[in-house]
Amino acid sequence: METITTILTNAFHVLVFPGLLFAAVVGLLLAGLDRKLLARMQRRIGPPLLQPFYDFFKLMGKETIIPHEANRKAFLIAPVLGFVSLIVMMLFIPIFGYSPFSTNADLIVILYLLTIPAVALIVGGSASGSPYAGIGISREMVTMMAYELPLVIVLLTVAKKVGGDELVFSMQKIGDWQAMNGLLISHWSLIPAAIAFLLVIPAEVGTQPFDVAEAETEICEGPLVEYSGAPLAMFKLNTAIKMFVMTALFTFLFLGGIDTGIIALNALIFVAICAVVTVLCMTLIHAITARLKIEHLFKFYWTFVSALAAISLILVWLGL
Repeated sequence: METITTILTNAFHVLVFPGLLFAAVVGLLLAGLDRKLLARMQRRIGPPLLQPFYDFFKLMGKETIIPHEANRKAFLIAPVLGFVSLIVMMLFIPIFGYSPFSTNADLIVILYLLTIPAVALIVGGSASGSPYAGIGISREMVTMMAYELPLVIVLLTVAKKVGGDELVFSMQKIGDWQAMNGLLISHWSLIPAAIAFLLVIPAEVGTQPFDVAEAETEICEGPLVEYSGAPLAMFKLNTAIKMFVMTALFTFLFLGGIDTGIIALNALIFVAICAVVTVLCMTLIHAITARLKIEHLFKFYWTFVSALAAISLILVWLGL
């Protein structure tokens, strides 16, 4: 009986909350909020808040056209691979007091899982056989190399601050530490790392000015140029979920684990903070900047953003 209960509980976490259903709904809502507020900032009416839902279901009903030159299996598996990794990642972020899949190496697992959606995009673009996709995947690989360095430094900084003499990669322990010692962002030595993380989010999600891999006006969506129907819908859903995953990761790491004792209230507060983070680090930046060239993007992350993260790491290492 206990085994059946455990299986049903795990299935609920994976399929409903905080997994597939919860992540998909919140991700699409954040995408809709981003589009609506961006339109208002540009003095446009903009689409309805639920437009990402309409787009997703419309694409799911469209015909899937596979290019004759494409590798059929890789072309179809790529969006599913990215989707699964994002859902698994959600299970490691303690949205309501604990994470269903908590381990002593959560941050390391999350770091590996974060690379899979980008790799899936590269695999899908490569499998399509399009020259536009070829340009897009080369840009995507350079973008990954650019933002991964500051992201790794930020996570090391958090692990060092929480663990002291040892590195702590457990999300649960990070939440417990903040409950006793205050939010990480309230410690001045972590502020540069928090800013660096916020600047990594739009590149990880692929929003302007860091959307060099897709670049609709230049290379026709790059890796996605040959996608249509359900596979394209999955890639669009992946982008929305990644928006939620990245803001959720920032919210937990720097703004503490929220535990009011009521799961629904915890989730509501958490999502509200994620919405604010989305507006600050994606919508506002999108509204005031133009797309960067790939060389400028690489230089920006390996100099300015990496320097911010390194400053925090040095300060924490010195015990400040």
